[in-house]
Amino acid sequence: MTTTLPPKSIINVDPEILGGKPVFMGTRVPIYIFWDYLEGGYSMDEFLVQYPSVKREQCVGLVVAAREKVMPNACAA
Repeated sequence: MTTTLPPKSIINVDPEILGGKPVFMGTRVPIYIFWDYLEGGYSMDEFLVQYPSVKREQCVGLVVAAREKVMPNACAA
């Protein structure tokens, strides 16, 4: 079973960091860049190589949180 981080330890929104754009907690990496990578056909691993300040657990937690928003009654695999 994979444990994921709570959303508050994944995303930070601070007006002093990139004008308040959501970023991965503890970094200045905007969340939208991760989604752009996936949409562009790149893997999570490729994203993590380019942005080593982001932790794998943060990416997995973000995907899980998005899944739960879209499919709140889905069972975890």
